[in-house]
Amino acid sequence: MAEAWISWVPDVGFPILVTFYLLHRIENKLEQLNNSIKSIPQT
Repeated sequence: MAEAWISWVPDVGFPILVTFYLLHRIENKLEQLNNSIKSIPQT
C-alpha cells in the first residue's frame, strides 16, 4: 500500500506544486488590479 502512494508523489506532487505557484502569482496580480480599480475615482 505504501509503495502505491510513493509512486504517486512524483506524478501528482509536481502538478500540485506548479498549480499553487501559479495561483499565488495570479492572486498578487488580482490584488494589484483591484487596488488600481479602487483608486480610479480618486484621480
